[in-house]
Amino acid sequence: MSELTLSGRATGQAAVPREAVTLRQLVWRRFTRHRLAVLAMVVLGLVVLTALLAPLSPYLPTQQEPANALQPPSWGHWFGTDDLGRDVFTRTLYGGRISLAVGLSATLISLFVGVVVGMLAGYFGGLIDNTLMRITDAFLTLPSLFVLILIATLLRELPALSVTSSVAIVIVVIAVLSWMWPARLVRGEFLRLKHREFVIAAENVGSGHGRIMARHILPNTVSLIIVQGTLMVGYAILTESGLSYLGFGVQPPTPSWGNLLSTAQTYALRAPWLMIFPGVMIFLTSMAINYIGDGLRDAFDPYSAR
Repeated sequence: MSELTLSGRATGQAAVPREAVTLRQLVWRRFTRHRLAVLAMVVLGLVVLTALLAPLSPYLPTQQEPANALQPPSWGHWFGTDDLGRDVFTRTLYGGRISLAVGLSATLISLFVGVVVGMLAGYFGGLIDNTLMRITDAFLTLPSLFVLILIATLLRELPALSVTSSVAIVIVVIAVLSWMWPARLVRGEFLRLKHREFVIAAENVGSGHGRIMARHILPNTVSLIIVQGTLMVGYAILTESGLSYLGFGVQPPTPSWGNLLSTAQTYALRAPWLMIFPGVMIFLTSMAINYIGDGLRDAFDPYSAR
């Protein structure tokens, strides 16, 4: 009888080679094990798809029909109508385009600034690190909501603001107070990695600081940046909604989920559908993005079981 190995196979049998798995396949395999994350991706995909297909609606977002004001949901108006007879379903779809654009754009700007600051602080250390981190700490101590309202109020005083300018102001305001978290995260990773063997080897062959940071250290922080970015998109959408709800964000008649809720508060008891549908969209989008972030965090975790 042949002796058995710990795996239960006979030592005389040839070992079956394991199928080579790329990093991308491994990450996707881990991500799909997170069922809530997969469901959240489907939900977010549907939200984005409906926002992109908003022009297919038979109504315009600013089309007024005073005779049909405050009509409850029906086959003609799936989400009902508002106080001016505008179709709430159409305005919710167009509001999703604004809110998603603000969330994504503000996150990209925040990540760019935060990654650059974190790279410089973590790699060079010393005076540069101390200076940049003190600036970061100063921004972290600011009361976010108060500063957001203050900056938005000051920028709104500029003359002749178009819709694009109004949205751009909200994006910049959110980005200014969101870059600190990726900056501290990237700085910590650069401090951990800059003394590793592959970095020392790159220095010994004459690679410059920029090449070492961009080609050798930064790729090892991409997973953390992606996870942080997904969470920041949800934060940016909620922040835009809060600003617009308070009247300091995207201004009517341009719809966003936040200012739709702001308008609905006057008719909360008489026409509750005005606040239910935008509120549900904000809830579904933010929850979906958070669950996707959880799934990506598990998928990129180097200590999870293969």
